[in-house]
This record gives sequence, C-alpha cells and structure tokens, in this order.
Amino acid sequence: MFKKTMNSVNKYVLQALDNYPYYLEDTLESLSYALSYDESNTMALCLMGRVYAEQLFDYEQAKKYFQEALSHNVHALEVYPYFIQTLIDMGDYEAAKKTIKYALTLPGMSLAVIWIKKVLLLEKLKKYKKALKILKMAKLDNLNSDLSTIIKSIEDRIKGKLEMNKTGKKRSK
Repeated sequence: MFKKTMNSVNKYVLQALDNYPYYLEDTLESLSYALSYDESNTMALCLMGRVYAEQLFDYEQAKKYFQEALSHNVHALEVYPYFIQTLIDMGDYEAAKKTIKYALTLPGMSLAVIWIKKVLLLEKLKKYKKALKILKMAKLDNLNSDLSTIIKSIEDRIKGKLEMNKTGKKRSK
C-alpha cells in the first residue's frame, strides 16, 4: 500500500512539474492530488509555494508553503532557492540573509544558485560592489553552462547600475 501511495504521489508531482507554469489549472489539480496522498511532500509544497509567489504574487501564502515544506524536511534542497527569492521579493531581507547562510551549509546544495540569490539580495539593497564580489563565488562554484549565461547577465546589469551611480554622483557635485 505504501509503495502504491508513493507512486501516486510521484506521478502527480511529476505531472504538476510538467504542467508548470504553462497549464496552471492542471498544475494545481495535480498538486491537490499529490498533497491529498501525502501532505508533507516537499516537492509538492515547494511547487505550490512557487505558484503563489511567481503567478499569484501572494508572497505570504507562498512563504507558508515553503516553511511547511522545510518543517517536514529541513534538507529539502529544492525549496531554498525559491524560498529565498520569495523572502527577497517580499522585502524580508534579514530572513533571506539567514536562509542563505544556512542553505550554503547544506550538503548537495547548488552553491552557485545560492550565491546568486545572495547577489540578488545585495543588488536589492544597492550594495553593488559587494554583489559583484559574491558573483565571483557563483562563477567559481558554477558547473552549469546555462547558469553561466544568467551569471553574465546579472553581472552586466549590476555593472550598469554601478556605472549609473558613478555618473549620477559626478553630475550632482
């Protein structure tokens, strides 16, 4: 019975992941089924949090789903990047800092992804020079070609903001 339940949960979680973000109604239906089989499934809870954060912009509800997932498994690596992004988006910078610090200690965590979240937090706080230093850590820990493109894009954007700050300061003098 347990094996059949786990297969059903995995089937619905995979369907939800396959549908997200293009078929939200099907995503939510699959997540509802998955969570009815196993209300502590971290992957389903994480994706539900993503729906609330990324599609509905209901950050409080998203935060609850991410926290629920982590309450069942603090080592649910899939949750941290989305949870951190939600904390940044909702302006909860202290919680984001603490979560980043903890995520960097987890075995198996994609460090480059977490470093990028720290860079985004620093960018939000307008600490551009510090963000560029941390971006070097992301580059060093990165093993993914697609992520290299994202890192380069972030670097260019931050350098542009830093340049705007410099020219703005020169004009105001």
